[in-house]
Amino acid sequence: MHFSIRSSKQLSKLVRELRINDWNDLVHYVQNLPYGRNKNRTDLSLVLKENQGSCSSKHAFLSEVARENAIEEVELILAIYKMNAENTNIGNTLEGSGLKYVPEAHCYLKIKGERVDVTSNNANFEKIEKEIISEQNILPYQVADFKVDYHQNS
Repeated sequence: MHFSIRSSKQLSKLVRELRINDWNDLVHYVQNLPYGRNKNRTDLSLVLKENQGSCSSKHAFLSEVARENAIEEVELILAIYKMNAENTNIGNTLEGSGLKYVPEAHCYLKIKGERVDVTSNNANFEKIEKEIISEQNILPYQVADFKVDYHQNS
């Protein structure tokens, strides 16, 4: 998908200050930022200001930039998947617990119905795709309290 970032709203202005004017360039930029939790889950601008982000903050940030630019084809998805030894590095932890998997929350985008994961350069959505228990559309601000509550109650 391609569109120009033209909105005068907060996040779009920050993006343009980095001389990024195109959605595809922004997605590539965010994907290349290091993985890291931001100091405040509700301040999506910290993805750029702290130069890092988690699956939640990176995808919520991109989703909000799309919203600021009236692009409806970009959806923010919160999924619960079966985290296991095959799709993550928790094999030893699970072995000692007797569990086959642990429910884990993960955020990504759906763009025109296609799942897009820009958590990192080596994000491999195929590893978890078959283990998804539930998916739901959320709004960018819901990556804070709502995501935590939803994950704890799954």
